[in-house]
Amino acid sequence: QYKFRDLTIEELKNVSKTYPNFTFSMNTYTFKDGSQKDLLNFSGTVPVKYGNSYNIPICLWILDSHPFAPPICFLKPTANMGIAVGKHVDARGRIYLPYLQNWSHPKSTLIGLIKEMIAKFEEELPLYSLSSSDAARQSELLSYIAKITEGETDMKSRNKTGGRNEGCFNKITVVGAGELGIACVLAIAAKGVADKVVLLDLSEGAAKGGAMDLEIFAVPNVEISKDFSASSDSKVVVLTVNSLGNAQTYLDVIQSNVDLFRGIIPAVSHYSQNAVLLVASHPVEVMTFVSWKLSSFPKSRVIGVGANLDSERLQYILTNLLKAEVLAKDAWVVGEQGEDKVPSWTSCNVANQTEAMAARNSREQVANRAMEVLKGKGQRSWSVGLSVADLADSIVKDKRKVHSVSTLAKGCCNINSEVFLSLPCILGTSGVIEVVRLEEDPLVQEKLQSSAGSIHDLQQQLKL
Repeated sequence: QYKFRDLTIEELKNVSKTYPNFTFSMNTYTFKDGSQKDLLNFSGTVPVKYGNSYNIPICLWILDSHPFAPPICFLKPTANMGIAVGKHVDARGRIYLPYLQNWSHPKSTLIGLIKEMIAKFEEELPLYSLSSSDAARQSELLSYIAKITEGETDMKSRNKTGGRNEGCFNKITVVGAGELGIACVLAIAAKGVADKVVLLDLSEGAAKGGAMDLEIFAVPNVEISKDFSASSDSKVVVLTVNSLGNAQTYLDVIQSNVDLFRGIIPAVSHYSQNAVLLVASHPVEVMTFVSWKLSSFPKSRVIGVGANLDSERLQYILTNLLKAEVLAKDAWVVGEQGEDKVPSWTSCNVANQTEAMAARNSREQVANRAMEVLKGKGQRSWSVGLSVADLADSIVKDKRKVHSVSTLAKGCCNINSEVFLSLPCILGTSGVIEVVRLEEDPLVQEKLQSSAGSIHDLQQQLKL
């Protein structure tokens, strides 16, 4: 079941050489949402010097997307040990470290994680010795903690306390706390799409800029976190992150984004296995393809924001500025985001070819005027954020509304490669329900095929 079996085995061999006391086994792990999965885990002790020398018992659970997602780490105290809750350990013994938050393969390794764990434990010892009476009182508690960390949660106890998944709970996670990420959070919150919006701030250090302001002014139903587990059970995960590295060429910029996504997509996919991934990072067609490949999600549940904003603007211009309301309802911007986008129309059955040609000619004139107006409209963060909220609304509320979004275009317009292009799609809770057929226009098909070819050539040069 492990997607990257060879890489995982190689890492575990290195751990076994360095820490021969560790033992390995397969057990059932229970996640926060109650779902269970058989996962590899290893238990052992790590040497810590805190005045005296101590052997701190730990247990690490290896996710099936390892090494692209960090392990889940726990202390494993014996009956005469108490957990010292601190900035790196909670009351259940769950271990939180900067190394886990910033996990990125191949830079991050299990050996590196254990070394940081030792260093942090030497600053703040995570366990203390209990007296015999304290040990007796806490024996039952430790037994329960052991069940949790070994994936044997008492479901009766869960039912008594009530779970967060009782009834309908719509959560949306936005990954990235830049201007676009903040804009998406505010637009989604304002539109009332979700019961809860989680902003995953992956920047180093404390919350900065807009993320800090969200904390200061306490926007209702918005949570800011650096822990991927906060995204658990999201209906939609919005990707807004872009690499800010010192890449020299366009290909280098995209490769930097790919490297960034390699540490993000497997993690969010693990915590929200039924989510729809909504990609707003640039270039949207390529990054949607990358998200699809890294997540192993079905194509219907990986969508790029594509030309949704342009399409909505086109329809508005046709209706309100050019007074062509009849034409607007079937008009879409399709293809590749940017200069190569093209207006198109959904297919309609016209028996008379002469009438069809006349209708096409009249539409082209109006469409050309509309596209000229559209060129003057930029895509600022807040406008893209509104577009993202519009898409999330259609998905979460299962509106079955048509949007022009980036979807797998293979099989459309004689495209044979695995590329994502904007096409009119019916969206619902499962993502793309159906791709709406376009009118057969040779110029549009030629444009789409050209975009598909250039995007495919670019994708072939990337290292996934």
